Amino acid sequence: MGDEEKEAVARVLDSGMLAHGPEVESFEEEFASYCGVSHGAAVSSGTSAIHLALAALDIGPGDEVITTSFSFIASATPILFLGAKPVFVDIDPRTFNMDPDLLGAALSERTRAIIPVHLYGQCCDMDRILSEAGDVPVLEDCAQAHGALYKGKKAGSMGRCGMFSFYPTKNMTTGEGGMVVSDDIKLIQKVRMLRNHGQIARYDHHSVGYNLRMTSMAAAIGRVQLKRLDRNNDIRSKNAAILTGILDGIDGIIPPFEAPGTRHVFHQYTVRVPKRRDEVADRLSNMGIGNKVFYPTTIPSSPAMKACSSGSFDRAEKACREVLSVPVHPQVTEEDAREVGEAIVRSMEG
Repeated sequence: MGDEEKEAVARVLDSGMLAHGPEVESFEEEFASYCGVSHGAAVSSGTSAIHLALAALDIGPGDEVITTSFSFIASATPILFLGAKPVFVDIDPRTFNMDPDLLGAALSERTRAIIPVHLYGQCCDMDRILSEAGDVPVLEDCAQAHGALYKGKKAGSMGRCGMFSFYPTKNMTTGEGGMVVSDDIKLIQKVRMLRNHGQIARYDHHSVGYNLRMTSMAAAIGRVQLKRLDRNNDIRSKNAAILTGILDGIDGIIPPFEAPGTRHVFHQYTVRVPKRRDEVADRLSNMGIGNKVFYPTTIPSSPAMKACSSGSFDRAEKACREVLSVPVHPQVTEEDAREVGEAIVRSMEG
């Protein structure tokens, strides 16, 4: 956050239009254009974006929605909000994303949508997922993939819609906020109606809706952040390259895998530590190197999900025991990145 964001917020405060004003409309247009689609609907969070996209497709009780077993729980809870059932798929152990080879077995006559998650900033194998999906809508969870590319296409532009989060830790932020982007104008119009109490005009309520709007101040911040997104992603990629250059070939550490044809934007730089992961994390912390486990448990193993999940997810469970993320964000300098990489190497000694 810098002076430009502060000036943008001040501009909104001076305007007196604090909610649902022209800043929101401008942000929708600019972010949708950045993603390579025609329309955007700004909402209050990434979770709201998933919730409203599913609601716009009339997902409800008796329906099934397929998603990954390895992500933050918000990739799945909106399915439950609508009374539908999440069906989980295990991951590709290299990318941590949904394994397309397992998708066909998860499909049923009750499947109404598929939500692949572009985890840690790398797009899923969308060609394979779309092929397996057939006529079933594919909704991309892009909460960690702002600006990521798959065969030249931006995250959020390949399925029926893309759903983004602008939480403070993301590659760009509005403080709190989210967006649904799509070329499907009917879907976007329905999301816009549902986010605003089901209204299509003032006091003209066509359905039971919600209060899930984005504020004008959040949108103003997002417009500034969007201008910096590509530059900041470049810094993340450079820092990731430095780390991988140091860690590649080090026994006991597996650097991130970048799938051919993708541009990883490194929301997180996540290594695998097959042995002594927690010991390595403690050593890094003692050296003053920030680190965190995203995610220590699978979504299906959460108490909130046990009533509706079944099956084994061995690869996701193994990832939970091995993953460790270290800093690559834009405030990390090249010198910092080298320090982090060298600290990881030292943490493996002994």
